[in-house]
Amino acid sequence: MTQHTDTPYSDTLELCKEFVRLPSVTPHDAGCQALLRQRLERIGFQFESLVFDDVTNCWARRGDTGPVLAFAGHTDVVPTGPLEKWDYPPFEPTIIGDTLYGRGTADMKGSLAAFVTACERFVAENPNHKGSIAFLITSDEEGPAHNGTVKVVETLEARNEKIDWCLIGEPSSTHKVGDVIKNGRRGSLHGKLLVKGTQGHVAYPHLADNPIHRAVPALAELSTEIWDNGNEFFPATSFQITNIQSGTGATNVIPGEKHVLFNFRFSTEVTVEQLKSRVLAILDKHHLQYDLAWEVSGYPFLTAAGPLVEASVSAIREVTGLDTELSTSGGTSDGRFIAPTGAQVVELGPVNATIHKVNENTSIKDLDALSCIYERILDKLLGNG
Repeated sequence: MTQHTDTPYSDTLELCKEFVRLPSVTPHDAGCQALLRQRLERIGFQFESLVFDDVTNCWARRGDTGPVLAFAGHTDVVPTGPLEKWDYPPFEPTIIGDTLYGRGTADMKGSLAAFVTACERFVAENPNHKGSIAFLITSDEEGPAHNGTVKVVETLEARNEKIDWCLIGEPSSTHKVGDVIKNGRRGSLHGKLLVKGTQGHVAYPHLADNPIHRAVPALAELSTEIWDNGNEFFPATSFQITNIQSGTGATNVIPGEKHVLFNFRFSTEVTVEQLKSRVLAILDKHHLQYDLAWEVSGYPFLTAAGPLVEASVSAIREVTGLDTELSTSGGTSDGRFIAPTGAQVVELGPVNATIHKVNENTSIKDLDALSCIYERILDKLLGNG
């Protein structure tokens, strides 16, 4: 469904619309990578499909020498939510003025389309470009992320195939395309705490041990603790309680257990082991009986300076006139799997104002600008001129 305007419809827009029509709700790819393969093989990419359980991934490469510039991203999107809340069908790309509506337009099928069209123009101008261009694409970024990028990286590492520069198309921009790029991300550490008590009647508290009462002072101390002060690139580490559950459902029963979920978003100023040790010390200080399980979903990474950051900042300025802001804010991304291999990693994509929302959308002009930025980065890093 398209409302006709005077806006010229670009190749990037048309490809983005094709991607949006494919209902690739995580972890399903729904044919997106087949479409990607069709476009990339036309310009000389060798395409490899890597399937792990129910997740489809691909590694495509043009060239067999270094350095390797990889475009990384995902074809999966989050569920739509109630369809009646959408003004336009989420998998039927809809144009109103300069705006393209549809699930994935901003996160991140718009970036995928811009990747492809940038490469098509660059290869046409530089058929014998330096090094190699690669695509690392998964359908498991919006889900558990157990069988996606992490597995592809393990495959590449096992055969000693290295990425030098990785450009991830996550929607990094805040107000205008290119105004913010992510040159790193904080780490994420989850804790699952079980505080033990003794169940009993509320009228006889001396015969019970209330785990809620016992845990409150410890949780208050954890929530006010200063874990670090951050640094030039990272904000201070934050601690957040995300869920508390206890009780039997009756108003006259002291519960025997209290369950607490919490999360650290941490900087490079503190390690996982330091955080764990400090949490245990506070829990023990308050004489709690407890079990505590930990899960690290990502370690912090930073690309502070170097060719990729410099090329990205310069390309954005040339295309948009903006002086971009380097940031490590926000949640985790698949960059956490790629950076530990030694690759420089930057996230650069559309404005993120509507991602995961009803009526997700992006500017058509932004899609074209993004494609031009990616092409400039290619030219700066792998061009023959």
